[in-house]
Amino acid sequence: MTEAIKTTDHDTIRQWVEERNGKPASVSGTSKGDEDVGLVGIDFAEEEDDSLDEISWDEFFDKFEEKQLAFLYQDQKANGEPSTFNKLVLR
Repeated sequence: MTEAIKTTDHDTIRQWVEERNGKPASVSGTSKGDEDVGLVGIDFAEEEDDSLDEISWDEFFDKFEEKQLAFLYQDQKANGEPSTFNKLVLR
């Protein structure tokens, strides 16, 4: 496994996710009305996943900043293939 990289840069995060066909998402059942999307993450599922709801990048980054999160990710696997490993962590 290659090293994990930590960033708070919105453009870097969005580019990395979109290059891997991922989408910003919230965990179903964690939202608190229209004002709060709840727990956020990235969805790479190729099939529909009932536990995640797609959200906009604006909603994702609003929650990202509100909770003072950082994005920890791996650019590629040890074999050189693109990795989808990521984790949201406290700054």
